[in-house]
Amino acid sequence: MSEIINKTGDLADDFNREPEVPEFIIETDDDQDAQKVTPAATTTMSKSKLWLKRLLKALAVMLIVALTLAAYKAWNYYCHIGVPVSTTPAENIEKLKRPAKQEKSQVVMTSDSILGVALDFYAIHGLRASIEFQEPDTADTSVFLYCRSADHQADGTYLGSLVVKGEEKQSDRSRLGYMGMVDNQMVIGVSRSDKVKDYCQENGGYFFRQFILVSNGVIPQRFFLHGKVERRAIGRKDDTLFYIATHNKETLWDFADALREYGFIDAIYITGGNDYVYYRNSDGERHDIGKIEDYPHEKWKGIIPWLVFRRI
Repeated sequence: MSEIINKTGDLADDFNREPEVPEFIIETDDDQDAQKVTPAATTTMSKSKLWLKRLLKALAVMLIVALTLAAYKAWNYYCHIGVPVSTTPAENIEKLKRPAKQEKSQVVMTSDSILGVALDFYAIHGLRASIEFQEPDTADTSVFLYCRSADHQADGTYLGSLVVKGEEKQSDRSRLGYMGMVDNQMVIGVSRSDKVKDYCQENGGYFFRQFILVSNGVIPQRFFLHGKVERRAIGRKDDTLFYIATHNKETLWDFADALREYGFIDAIYITGGNDYVYYRNSDGERHDIGKIEDYPHEKWKGIIPWLVFRRI
């Protein structure tokens, strides 16, 4: 009887006990201490993941914007130069690769007056161009024309890129007009790109930069040289290059406008004013240009890069 009472009491105690709250335990594969996951912890983890996703999206957007701005700046720097371009660097490189036209070595001189500006034009035919640091001798019959090319500072530093016999003397894109020469070919153009310079350098050629006067028949909105002095230029009509000199002192604007009116597609500035140079006609006869009393140029001897056109 007492056993029945004890069993009944035990059953009563079991029914009177408070129910136990179950615990959920997650064990890691690394046998680390078990972690209890509560609803509050789950909410905190969800918020952290949401914040991380938003941060990554924001960073991705910022990266896309930065890349877009960089691409636009690069395009604007190389392509938007204020004037249209008649011939791309790639097209000028193709011209440099072609065999030179077979024609008699000569410089044909003509004169005209355009918009009140008196000009002499020296058409270059059958000649090979190079840059030399020694001024040509007046008795050198292989030289049919020579003139200045790149400018330089008082310390001998060149202004604008300069390549001589494939050796880079200066790399400077501050001036956008250029002339490139490889073997018996020569081109002028307008670009901030160094592709033509690199091609000339890789192939043992010559290259220099100067100010733009005319690009695709358009003159720049402003010039960096002012005042009235005698002016010189290298210009292109079709595939013929011309050396051009004014009779009188002219502003750079009037000079460039006259070249544009005369029909030059491209033209780049040549420093030198009324410095002495010479050309030879088809008979090889020498004709002086500028002040012959300046010859030879002793100042900056060995530094001036002379643009020399010789018989092929």
